[in-house]
Amino acid sequence: MKKQLKRLNIVRQLSSFAFSLASKLPTRKKLVVFESFSGKQYSCNPRAIYEYMRDANLDYELVWSVNKNHKKKFSDNHIPHVERLSLKWFLLMARARYWVTNSRMPNWINKPNHTIYVQTWHGTPLKRLVSDMEHVRMPGTTKEKYVENFHKEARQWDYLLSPNSYSTEIFKRAFQFSNEVLQMGYPRNDILVTGNSEENIKHIREKFTIPNEKKVLLYAPTWRDHQNSGPGSYHFDLKLDLKKLQEVLGHEYILMLRMHSFISEKLNVQDMDDFVLDVSEYHDINELYLVADMLITDYSSVFFDYAILNRPIIFFAYDLEEYRDDIRGFYFPLEEKAPGPIVQTTDELLEVIQTMQGSNENFNQFTAQFCSLEDGGATKRVVDAVFEKNEGASSI
Repeated sequence: MKKQLKRLNIVRQLSSFAFSLASKLPTRKKLVVFESFSGKQYSCNPRAIYEYMRDANLDYELVWSVNKNHKKKFSDNHIPHVERLSLKWFLLMARARYWVTNSRMPNWINKPNHTIYVQTWHGTPLKRLVSDMEHVRMPGTTKEKYVENFHKEARQWDYLLSPNSYSTEIFKRAFQFSNEVLQMGYPRNDILVTGNSEENIKHIREKFTIPNEKKVLLYAPTWRDHQNSGPGSYHFDLKLDLKKLQEVLGHEYILMLRMHSFISEKLNVQDMDDFVLDVSEYHDINELYLVADMLITDYSSVFFDYAILNRPIIFFAYDLEEYRDDIRGFYFPLEEKAPGPIVQTTDELLEVIQTMQGSNENFNQFTAQFCSLEDGGATKRVVDAVFEKNEGASSI
């Protein structure tokens, strides 16, 4: 183990040195490199910003940084990309004028002085973040090391996106971020306003071949820090009784399962094709939001986004006390502010689904606090704030 760690440290040191050398080459002042979840997805705020800039024919070279195992979907959709950590990637990243990403870069990378780093992040936090966390249960690190590496990374961000004042306060403290916060709403949520039409939803339903008579339940839980088999390899214990759900709801509903991107094990939903759709690998969660008549989640930030649609949300929080008190911790008491009922068993969930009418009394208060900036115009505001402001030095 010590030899492996030593070799890994040597590789990181050499990579850092090579990156610093590449950054001495002439800056490509119109180059924007996008990345989502360490190159594993074409999604989230980076996608929304990319598509806005592409469709507006803005005078920039737009390239995606992509994990080698996920290149096919970019190639199939003719999205310009470079393989993450390849030689070409080093040359492009080191010379790029802009980075736009929603998660951290490798901790051996030092941002060049000529690069403007836009950190879009990826959600409104319920779960405690970084220095606000009492414990770090992720494998391969300690709380001290995790916080130290995160704060080092955050010092390199020039801009940090925030969807609301609540998030701004938390981000600045937990990330120890002192540069410019763009509190403008999340670009990825624009489509939940502009695309919430009968015609668009019908198109999405046809894409998934959902029968006209069926409604859609979307189950999108978060990951558990302590349920892992090593760094980057998390599993999920599905507590829903799918067969019971099918028996009771199968005549009226389709259930979409959307596991967190950290979950490495594929769920076994064989023999349930007429009721369960595993959409964990589907690239666009916004389409899942739009097609879903009801969201079932737990502590994932998806409920902040889905609330924009003003549709019912149920919290299947079977491990609420453990998660809140021992695993991660919350910024506010979910039991008091949740914009929907909290249940802990499949039977309770079934009862709520069958009796729930609209949203609960917290809903309007919740959306006023967390969703007021989500008006369909966040992407334009962000692009104008970042790229127009820095246009002065923008020729290749």
